[in-house]
Amino acid sequence: MAILRFRIYWEDDDSVYRDIAIKHTQSFFDLHSCILKSYEFDSKHKATFYRSNDNWLRGREISLEKYDKEYKAEPLLMADTPVSSEITNPNQKFVYEYDFNKFWRFMVELINVDKEENKKLTYPCCVRTEGIAPSQYGTKGLVDSRLAEMEEKYDLQPEAMRDGFGEEGEDEEAAGGEEEETTTDESNDGF
Repeated sequence: MAILRFRIYWEDDDSVYRDIAIKHTQSFFDLHSCILKSYEFDSKHKATFYRSNDNWLRGREISLEKYDKEYKAEPLLMADTPVSSEITNPNQKFVYEYDFNKFWRFMVELINVDKEENKKLTYPCCVRTEGIAPSQYGTKGLVDSRLAEMEEKYDLQPEAMRDGFGEEGEDEEAAGGEEEETTTDESNDGF
């Protein structure tokens, strides 16, 4: 059984992506659910895939359901469409849109096809995570461990944010600054 590995990039920052492995017989609905889970989004909103090309132009629509809008061609339904049925080349691309009010857009690219499945995995599954996922409804909670790591790494403590500077090196600069003034006055000698 073929295992398809897709890389799902967030449109606004291609350094944020998730790699998802899925069986070729599984549906676009399975892929849709796995994308939402890997980016920590809920499943309350409308969604659709578009078959795409190297320029990320939107082609045939594969929709969660038939929506109340005009279609150029009747959409395929995610639940009824196996992923393998829409793959026409080894680097197949799709555009995935979620929540038509906020327009979360992800670029989905086939990056690998394995002939054998990993018996330790339950498909579909996220096999690689890169970057901090965007928050679906604004900022991430302050108790989120990734935010705490980022705060530590970049010294984003509240008192540092007021000045725009961290605390590192303040004592040394203050002490060094006084010495320099004294030294400067003595060595200036009228110049």
